[in-house]
Amino acid sequence: QVQLTESGGGLVQPGGSLRLSCAALGSIFRLNVMGWYRQAPGKQRELVARITSDGSTNYGDSVKDRFTISRDNAKSTVDLQMNSLKPEDTAVYLCYAQRLSFGRPDYWGQGTQVTVSS
Repeated sequence: QVQLTESGGGLVQPGGSLRLSCAALGSIFRLNVMGWYRQAPGKQRELVARITSDGSTNYGDSVKDRFTISRDNAKSTVDLQMNSLKPEDTAVYLCYAQRLSFGRPDYWGQGTQVTVSS
């Protein structure tokens, strides 16, 4: 079993920055993919960014060129640097992990709230 714990959410003004972190504990061996989804009220869960164990990244279209995902395999952590934040980025951000490079996530964090508002 794997436990994911997020940190770093909060309230920020439009144009500001936040950094989210997610730490994996437990049977972390061969966690191929780690990443972030987000869920805003009344909207479908949306992939924000993902990163594989060899460093390959993918981003959602709405966050490209503003967000950067990084990973420390030795520490089993994944971070999300969010810049130029917009009100539409407001959501609960959920860390996830999966053992295979395809398919659905195997593990989820509890989520951290990000609110972008003046």
